[in-house]
Amino acid sequence: MKFNEAEIIQLPKNFDRRGNLSVIEEANHIPFEIERTYWIYDVPGGEIRGGHAYRQNQEFIVALSGSFEVLLDDGKVRKIFPLNRSYYGLYVPQGVWRQMQNFSTNSVALILASTKFDLSDYIYDYSYFKDNVQ
Repeated sequence: MKFNEAEIIQLPKNFDRRGNLSVIEEANHIPFEIERTYWIYDVPGGEIRGGHAYRQNQEFIVALSGSFEVLLDDGKVRKIFPLNRSYYGLYVPQGVWRQMQNFSTNSVALILASTKFDLSDYIYDYSYFKDNVQ
């Protein structure tokens, strides 16, 4: 993995007494065009989401509410990125094993993806990942 490519990106914060606003713009705040948007919510305590890598897809992950951790792994080194503010997001390049864990109650994870859903892009077998995708 290229840990130097995976990074926490601070998004613009517009403070207002009525409530704050943040924005994400493709090719401005994140280094790809958005082809798919999805969110994860109502995660039961102790559950892990993800547990796969992508051959082509890149992602930008934001904790819209609550908190969770994103574990990234290149087959040799693992690094945990805590996400707990809605104005920070994690850029995840392709070819990286990722899993999301330690979800707080009522957390919501927003994921922006660079590709449309394609099951053939997923790598679910960690042994295969370690042996072939580094």
